Amino acid sequence: MKLGKVVGTVVSTRKDEKIEGLRLYLVQDLSLDMKEKDSFVVAADAMNAGVGEIVLYASGSSARQTKATDGRPIDAVIMAIVDTVDNQGALVYDKYTAG
Repeated sequence: MKLGKVVGTVVSTRKDEKIEGLRLYLVQDLSLDMKEKDSFVVAADAMNAGVGEIVLYASGSSARQTKATDGRPIDAVIMAIVDTVDNQGALVYDKYTAG
């Protein structure tokens, strides 16, 4: 799993029928100090996440292990919405106080 921030959406009106109904998001990778990296991924959303949320995502064959993506041609999936991140005893992110 990787830590990322949902920074945008991807809309595709023409797509393989196996991915119809899945919401697609742009997820930007985050460093341990919660800074945005240059790398990103397009991920299917299995958790009803929203733009601006910090999420955990899986890629590769693990992305096809959620209920929403089982048997679908997906390479990345948002599989958790993060509440807090603690790095070496220091709280670096809290969903409820982030602003």
